[in-house]
Amino acid sequence: MSALLPFLKTRPRLQLEGRAVYLRPPLPRDHHAWAALRAKSRSFLEPWEPTWPEHDLTRAAFRARLAAYARELELGEAYPFFIFRRSDDVLVGAVRLFHVRRGVAQTGSIGYWIGQSFTRQGLMSDAVQAVIRFAFTGLGLHRLEAACMPQNAASAALLLKCGFSEEGYAPAYLKINGGWRDHRLFGMVAPE
Repeated sequence: MSALLPFLKTRPRLQLEGRAVYLRPPLPRDHHAWAALRAKSRSFLEPWEPTWPEHDLTRAAFRARLAAYARELELGEAYPFFIFRRSDDVLVGAVRLFHVRRGVAQTGSIGYWIGQSFTRQGLMSDAVQAVIRFAFTGLGLHRLEAACMPQNAASAALLLKCGFSEEGYAPAYLKINGGWRDHRLFGMVAPE
């Protein structure tokens, strides 16, 4: 629990604003909503994600996730956000800015997921655009990267809509749902 204390004391004020959503780092009180949304959307999410550990949705696993997030935040390596619909404060998904690299790179990667019942409503594009603004304006990054499997047309369309450009193709790029999967690679440079 001691690893969570800095996270709980300093990070809840970090909030990003979109038109229809707001984003903030996850908190212990979010476990029930997060676990319920992930469980309800499991068959929708599993094809696009690493294999879920057996006890992934438990409170203990969630606490471990928060502790890992706290370490990453403290080091400035990653910024996890839960996405809430502004109209009713319902958790709809998550987006994470990770692999933040400073020095000559000044870059980071974006990953995201949304509950199945919240797709095709513009909520994720709103959230990703808020994270893009945070990355470029708030953190001063120069470049962002993202990737998706070739079969995930919705994710590719989202990235293009948010201003990413397709930059390449990586065979066997990430281990997703138990196998090494090819990915389309996307990038974006901060506006001058």
